[in-house]
Amino acid sequence: MMKEKYREQYRKFGLNVVYYRKSLRATQLQLAEMLDIERSHISAIELGNVGVSMDLIFKMCEVFKIKPKELFDFRD
Repeated sequence: MMKEKYREQYRKFGLNVVYYRKSLRATQLQLAEMLDIERSHISAIELGNVGVSMDLIFKMCEVFKIKPKELFDFRD
């Protein structure tokens, strides 16, 4: 369960996932297939409604060809 005090960080993380997904020109469904998760899970991540495991973060970084810190580089 997500702590309310971190909601904004979850939202910004989700926006970064959207950014990198779009830079791949991938749909939510295509990204979900690459990550072996449900499309609804991608949607929830992008909306900042759920947390993400370290395993999934590392897998995202492989797919996006970025370093983990880039997913956490929150712009204002």
